[in-house]
Amino acid sequence: MRIGWIIFITALTSAILSVGLYRCFEQPKEILIRESAPAKYTNYTDNLLSGNVQRTFLSSSPTNFIAGASKATPGVVNIKASQGGDYFWESLNASSGSGVIISPNGYIVTNNHVIEDGKTYKITLHDKREFEAKLIGSDPSTDLALLKINSGDLPFLTFGNSDSLNIGEWVLAVGNPFNLESTVTAGIVSAKGRNIDILKNDRYSIESFIQTDAAVNPGNSGGALVNTNGELVGINTAIITRSGKYEGYSFAIPSNLVRKIIRDIRDFGVVQRGMLGVNIGPVTVATAERLNLNKVEGIHITDISDGSGAFDAGLLKDDVIIGINGVSVRSMPELQEQIALFRPGNSVEVAYYRKSKKQYATVTLKNRGNTTELVNARKGKILEDLGMELRNLTKTEQERLEAKGAYVKSIYRNSIIEDTNMELGFIITHINENEVTTMDEVIKSLQVSRGVVTLGGVYEGYDGEYFYEFRK
Repeated sequence: MRIGWIIFITALTSAILSVGLYRCFEQPKEILIRESAPAKYTNYTDNLLSGNVQRTFLSSSPTNFIAGASKATPGVVNIKASQGGDYFWESLNASSGSGVIISPNGYIVTNNHVIEDGKTYKITLHDKREFEAKLIGSDPSTDLALLKINSGDLPFLTFGNSDSLNIGEWVLAVGNPFNLESTVTAGIVSAKGRNIDILKNDRYSIESFIQTDAAVNPGNSGGALVNTNGELVGINTAIITRSGKYEGYSFAIPSNLVRKIIRDIRDFGVVQRGMLGVNIGPVTVATAERLNLNKVEGIHITDISDGSGAFDAGLLKDDVIIGINGVSVRSMPELQEQIALFRPGNSVEVAYYRKSKKQYATVTLKNRGNTTELVNARKGKILEDLGMELRNLTKTEQERLEAKGAYVKSIYRNSIIEDTNMELGFIITHINENEVTTMDEVIKSLQVSRGVVTLGGVYEGYDGEYFYEFRK
């Protein structure tokens, strides 16, 4: 009997120690949720979009959430995106999220990941009315999409100025998940300019999120982040969690960026991206010491693209950018956010340090093709469908290569162009034996080509001409 007790106590002690050691060494899994969820059945004006109402708003003290909540909730809707078909099939292939009405005539902004797998979109308003929505356009690189319903005199949210948000300021997260009419939670702005690396599939992605501790859960994606005055300061997008549920970290796209992206989508069908034309990196302690900087902040220019706006303005490698148009930028996401507010052809004032001396330069932004032209949605689509990005050769490259053409600067995975075994850096000089000297000429030729298409060109540093074929 005594031996039995000894065996029991020994086994119990071993079990307790095993569980304790497992708990000590187990690392909880971190899960990042972009809050799309399975569907469950239960004064936007041009003035606002153009930024003419930008102003600074500070939360009242003591803070009262009632006014902000009552203004915001009627303008937040439920969105169900589905593949269509019969009821059973639609139920299996549907996702649900939230959206924000930003005009009285039915424009609705939401996250791209809420609608990206859908073909039909059902909108349920705060008052239970239902509408079929049309997708105007989307932008995966910022995770935004614009929908439109045919109705008038709708409640809508007014854009606020996300740049005026302060750390510690009260905000409200408003959603309409699962047709539960609305949810409102309160929190503070925990940080700005956060990059959480969720938009990994787009090299031009912009992540400069507003971080809050307002509770956001699956189904609230695409909903509104508002200040205590009820003004839209962000679009709720993601949470970071170890349990799969809210744990204190939620992220929203700043409203100033939202305003610009959706206006581009509405007016052009594609986002107009202005670019400085620099390669950048963070300012480290070692970089700050080498460049004799007083603070370890700003954005370090590691290289300048020949012929870019930054090149034309006289910016140099090892300059450190600290501001755009008077707005301080301390990190790469903050710089990307500020530049994303402008289009090719716009000029911005860049504040920077060069050898510890503060200087200013006016930079005219250019597009991916290194021109100031606005991009036509039709032009961009042919290249996107084939799976490549082009730019014009610079004057220096033309002189060095003694050739004209379009430079292939990106090839998409699993695309038509990748299947041809083309390599980055290929310079397209001929299409079906017809000479092309610019990116626009390549696009025009591709648009009219049919059947087998042959791309001829050269690689810098390699002799001879190369050819790649595909069927269009």
